Amino acid sequence: MTLYSRVRPLAFALPPETAHDLGKRALRAAQSTRPTRWALRRAYRYDHPALEVDLLGHQFPNPVGVAAGFDKNAEVTHALEALGFGFAEIGTVTPYPQVGNERPRLFRLREDEGMINRMGFNGQGMERVKARLETDGVPDVPLGVNVGKMNTSSEEEAIEDYRRVFDRLSPFADYVVVNVSCPNTPDSFDESSPEHLRAVFETLEAENDRDLPLLVKIGPDAPADSVRELVDVVVDLELDGIVATNTSTSREGLDSPERDEWGGLSGKPIEDRSTEVVRTIAEHTDGNLPIVGVGGVDSAGSAYAKIRAGASLVQLYTGFVYGGPATASRINRGLVTLLERDGFRSVEEAVGADLE
Repeated sequence: MTLYSRVRPLAFALPPETAHDLGKRALRAAQSTRPTRWALRRAYRYDHPALEVDLLGHQFPNPVGVAAGFDKNAEVTHALEALGFGFAEIGTVTPYPQVGNERPRLFRLREDEGMINRMGFNGQGMERVKARLETDGVPDVPLGVNVGKMNTSSEEEAIEDYRRVFDRLSPFADYVVVNVSCPNTPDSFDESSPEHLRAVFETLEAENDRDLPLLVKIGPDAPADSVRELVDVVVDLELDGIVATNTSTSREGLDSPERDEWGGLSGKPIEDRSTEVVRTIAEHTDGNLPIVGVGGVDSAGSAYAKIRAGASLVQLYTGFVYGGPATASRINRGLVTLLERDGFRSVEEAVGADLE
């Protein structure tokens, strides 16, 4: 029995958002000194040449990252690196502080190994995040910045919101993701329409003096034909990749009492659907568009399925909540075993192995 398996019942006895905040405080304390960061690395980090991935102009020490939403305000990026994650994505960061939706807004679905959140882009705003990155520095793994809009913004104002956050935080980023698929914010216009995406990314590209990779995050609920149409837009805009997928509004097949709460569903219940979206994108682009696979990743097997479906990198949040601090190490060790079993010398060789 691991330490986390003993602690988790106590954490799960607390409201989910309270437990999340306490967990981040613990990680913040653990990253505060060199000896404690060293101790974390010694206990949890696992490195292997087969896990290295060259993508988006950077070398990722392994393909397992932390998805946006876990560390919205860049408070624990160094702890996440020490725990063995190959990259971290902060945000979603908005131009100004935003309280989000009313509590409770985060729900555990224990029977389904999932979560529902309706956080609503709560966060401290770009200036606080910028100041923290200046003070703490960036981690020794690639850092993504997920940018979003204010909940009250119109379509035109949203474009300016993205530009403001990009302008302030791009000096710290290794890649930038525009979040146009969150189901927990006001739906006053179609954020994923071709016209809106073109306006957003043309605006960002005009500010992109460092030639940072630009990616878009899409949802899991659209039918395959709609996914392919969206991918055509992404290719036409010459974006650098897709993060697939965000949370889902589906409640099909859930058993947990909290299943009827509104918000975005994450974790195990959306694993198969998000993997299918990854596969659809990879097949439609002949594997030529970088994909970050998200949704239900909690084990080496679930990560490997997304890699074989066409994802070069994977991310998790809910799987980290259920699995604890050893999650990245466990997944990476398992990936090496699976790669060796199937005769692959590296993760990069396995990307898209299941495509027709």
